[in-house]
Amino acid sequence: MRGSALLLAGVVMLGGCGGEPASTEAAASLRADAAALSQGSAGVGDQLAALRQVTVKFHDFQAAKDAGWNAKITSCMTSAEGGMGFHYGNMGYITDGVARADQPELLLYEPQKNGGMKLVAVEYIIPYALHPRSAAPPMLFGLPFKQVDAFELWGLHAWVWQGNPSGTFADWNPNVNCDNTTDIMPM
Repeated sequence: MRGSALLLAGVVMLGGCGGEPASTEAAASLRADAAALSQGSAGVGDQLAALRQVTVKFHDFQAAKDAGWNAKITSCMTSAEGGMGFHYGNMGYITDGVARADQPELLLYEPQKNGGMKLVAVEYIIPYALHPRSAAPPMLFGLPFKQVDAFELWGLHAWVWQGNPSGTFADWNPNVNCDNTTDIMPM
């Protein structure tokens, strides 16, 4: 279990580290949002609404931990492109190898001034061991997951609880920060 958590932490870290520069990444993310929505806005919109409905109870951080998102995967992640917050994982979902819109492997939390945690996003991940790199990428919301070769995983973010000017499915969110914690993982 500890090894899985460490592997997952690496995926989360690298998922936002590679690729295009911030301005190009933001533009690409917005194009991807538009493409996903144009491929069936009702379907993607319905999936995002269902995801919000399933995760609304996890605004209560203890409820999320009690429901299985109790593995702290990372410290509060921040970069020049924005933040991600803390990542908490559900090991049952991480190890099942299946991407389901209503069962995200990770919940992302931004630390608050009062010491609380604010749910801001979810992240979906699938290890290559369960979905080979040579296979077509897993898909959700009409979008392919990104390859994270250094940690042998696929990943996709969904910013469903905090608006993201970089796009709903971008890695980093400039509206999220780690200002209210000293447990920080700068990228």
